[in-house]
Amino acid sequence: MSEIIIQGGRKLAGRFRIQGSKNAVLPIMAASLLVGDVTELTNVPRITDVTDMCEILETLGCRCAWKEGHTLLIDAADACPRNIEACLTERMRSSIFLLGPLLARFGEANLHLPGGCCIGKRPIDLHLSGLRSLGAVIHEKEDGVSALRIELRGSQIRLRCPSVGATENILMAAVAAKGYTRIVNCAREPEIVELCLFLNACGADIRGIGSAALQIRGVEPAHLHSVSWQVGGDRIAAATYLYSTAGCGGHIQVDGIYPAYLSQVLDHLRKMGCAIREHGQGVELFSEGNPQSADVVTGPYPAYPTDLQSIAMAVLGRAEGGSSVTERVFEDRFLVAGELEKFGVRLKVSGRRAMIYGTEKLYGASVHATDLRGGAALMVAGLMAEGETLLTDVFHLDRGYEAPEQVLLKLGADIRRIG
Repeated sequence: MSEIIIQGGRKLAGRFRIQGSKNAVLPIMAASLLVGDVTELTNVPRITDVTDMCEILETLGCRCAWKEGHTLLIDAADACPRNIEACLTERMRSSIFLLGPLLARFGEANLHLPGGCCIGKRPIDLHLSGLRSLGAVIHEKEDGVSALRIELRGSQIRLRCPSVGATENILMAAVAAKGYTRIVNCAREPEIVELCLFLNACGADIRGIGSAALQIRGVEPAHLHSVSWQVGGDRIAAATYLYSTAGCGGHIQVDGIYPAYLSQVLDHLRKMGCAIREHGQGVELFSEGNPQSADVVTGPYPAYPTDLQSIAMAVLGRAEGGSSVTERVFEDRFLVAGELEKFGVRLKVSGRRAMIYGTEKLYGASVHATDLRGGAALMVAGLMAEGETLLTDVFHLDRGYEAPEQVLLKLGADIRRIG
């Protein structure tokens, strides 16, 4: 098992292009099942969630092949709705995205319950109720679901909450449903926008993109065609490196990301005392390495992203004064709190709220990643801490970050991977 060793206390400096977006590419890979041809995706991150999704698609009869480093070819011409083994779907939450496209193209789907990070309850009831509204007959079992459709027909669907996954799943099924579908109170994340634009490039008819109400006019699956698509930059990974610099001090520029997608994050970094310049597709950050206290409240986009609160919490552990982090999306996002305390971070968790009392110095520690973003938070804490940090269970990080130690090494960190 890989481990990361960090000698903390170094300032960060440099300019780099951010990896492709994990949260955008996974549903797009699932959507490639709708196209009975070859989909070419560029700027694809080399992360384990992507390789796991490739393995699942290959189980369904697709052919996946890497070309030129970050270009992925997915040939779904011979795909079919085979049962997917539990050991594959249990690795990643994003396997649930396959329900919609499998129903749309083949009329059936069988999936074991998806896995992923242990960050709280993430029920799939919104996925299933939305697909039922389109005409799917779904049987729920202890370990999974099986779904059939006689005919998918457009419908008016109002989501109880703006679930990203449910929006994406319903959207992919509605693309091939007869008539018109309207999804109200849908998620508006940049990754939803990108999925819509990708599907439209393939021949779908989706309107209201970027709003809380999507309108889809269904088309025949045969009308959908192959495309070459460049995956957008990963806003969560970009913010992770910005927060690293906020805590360590220094000057970095991250290219390949729209600043508007990080508006709440950049506002928080400014409140912490960072100077920020926004470019067309890039963000430049200057920090003295003395972060100020600043509260965080997470919520659906365009609110502050839940994926970043544990990373912000790590930096706030060195901030002057007290800060609060309120989690309004998942109930177990504070699993990393106990590991952060090993660095000397002073905090108190009560329900969905954490109070962080900044301290002048953090000290290296031996810690283990509890989940993807929690692992990133521990890496950031290690960069700020005096002395050596040993981070284990790095496989969590590898699900969403492409070689983070190499990026940070180029920025001047003393960091290496062993094993």
